Amino acid sequence: MGTREAPTISESPLRVPIFRAIWVASIAGNFGTIIQSVGASWLMLSLSSSPQMVAMVQTAIALPVVLLALWAGAIADGIDRRLVLLGAQVMMLTVSTLLAIAAWLHVLSPWSLLALTFLVSAGYAVNSPAWQASTSDIVPREAISRAVALNSLGYNVARSVGPAIGGAIVGVAGASAAFAVNALSYIGLIVVLLRWRRPPDPETLPREPIGAAMAAGLRYVAMSPAIVTVLARAFLFGFAASVVQALLPLVARDVIRGGALTYGVLLNGFGAGAVAGALASAWLRKTLRAEHVVQLASLCTAVGAAGVGLSVYLIPSLIALFLAGAGWVVALTTFNVTVQMSAPRWVAGRALAIYQTAVFSGISGGSWMFGYLAAHLGLVMPLLVAAGGLLIVVLAGWVIPLPKVDALDLTPLRDWMDLKTPLPIDGRTGPLVVTITYRIADADIPAFLDAMSERRRIRRRDGARHWALMRDVAEPQRWVERYHVPTWHDYVRHNRRHTVEDAENFDRIRAMHVGDTPPSIHRMIERQPGWRLLRAGQMVRDVALITDTRIDREL
Repeated sequence: MGTREAPTISESPLRVPIFRAIWVASIAGNFGTIIQSVGASWLMLSLSSSPQMVAMVQTAIALPVVLLALWAGAIADGIDRRLVLLGAQVMMLTVSTLLAIAAWLHVLSPWSLLALTFLVSAGYAVNSPAWQASTSDIVPREAISRAVALNSLGYNVARSVGPAIGGAIVGVAGASAAFAVNALSYIGLIVVLLRWRRPPDPETLPREPIGAAMAAGLRYVAMSPAIVTVLARAFLFGFAASVVQALLPLVARDVIRGGALTYGVLLNGFGAGAVAGALASAWLRKTLRAEHVVQLASLCTAVGAAGVGLSVYLIPSLIALFLAGAGWVVALTTFNVTVQMSAPRWVAGRALAIYQTAVFSGISGGSWMFGYLAAHLGLVMPLLVAAGGLLIVVLAGWVIPLPKVDALDLTPLRDWMDLKTPLPIDGRTGPLVVTITYRIADADIPAFLDAMSERRRIRRRDGARHWALMRDVAEPQRWVERYHVPTWHDYVRHNRRHTVEDAENFDRIRAMHVGDTPPSIHRMIERQPGWRLLRAGQMVRDVALITDTRIDREL
């Protein structure tokens, strides 16, 4: 299947053939996922009368993302994403088939249902970061928000119709039929992925070990204030907004006094609102600031949660669910786009995985807590408490507003010059100590220290360790920046991670350097007395890894 990786700004992401093919196939998978969740939630009602166990279905869906997302993000950034997507789809197909067989044989208990639901969601946890990161590889940066909105729209089209279909399937043929439909829904996407010929990755460095890649992702996010803000807001929103989907089976049975079809219709109301939110989200983001979009979405979700709690009739509940669904999708789409626009491609999968961890941690914890409250206080109180929590999310926007990220340019600088060393080195050589010496006039010291504060964040974010800035007491104009990296490969990665957005800081510091010669750089291999030199045969010169490596922006 052919691909076209860089459509013009005016084009829709759907004009990219592989994006269109995956998007269409994903809609079928989304229908299966919705139908499976309807079957699991309704089956739990027949297996257990505990409100907490019913709410735990939502926890079983959310918890794998919390536990696996970062690992999955590291896999997505380090391995061919097509293979990751294929593996996840095959896993979900296998577990869904097992779930269908177990339900048909009537051998499921409440806990085995939760366990198999957990495994299906584990496949989703692996699939999601790889697909979202692939989206930003397939379409240009200008089209990312539209591609994310289309992905959300595809899911919520399924959500708007799928619950009613799922309720009908469960009502007529039982939960085992719903699980079988879900298993079949993965086949189309597997076929598309098998036909996709993803362009080879031009990266010449070997893959980072998974542990190191996970640490790099955590470090990057921790040192990126824009992403940290999104994580905090997304967690709060997910925690409070989880109540609607967690308790909806109980609302359908105990408040509306309906069956599986009524539950499907209620979910249909939520899904219809989600479709409306997905259609409106792009227009809202063009019209309003991201922060105002999230505040409006949180307010809609709060009104929806309160409406579901106070209504005892089907039509008012559907209106409330429409508002909740619209707010849910608009808020999460805005968070998602903000994270994607705040992370360069090398760490996109991990950044999105950490974002999902934040959202699903909130959903998992909120579902458990609101299920506990429902078991002890009834259904109305948890829904009203959650509505109050969503109002707190609105107020949080005044304290920790979402960042403005549309103008960020996170393209790699890639302006290095050839570097060859007299000392034979290979990629594992290290640890390295890098020092850069500047001469700074007294009048420029306050501005220099301010710029170096930002430089410290950039260095640490991109993998430098033990960063320090020192001033020579004998020559007060002489300042030395120093940092460590574990190996030569890590040093090359560190420099390749600098972006165009970082260039302003590098240029600002270099402009303050005085003297006829540029700042001097020393790269030193740290050795302890008594270390023996490696045999000549073990000292392999890895010229291919340092060719075309330029160091201008290191200064």
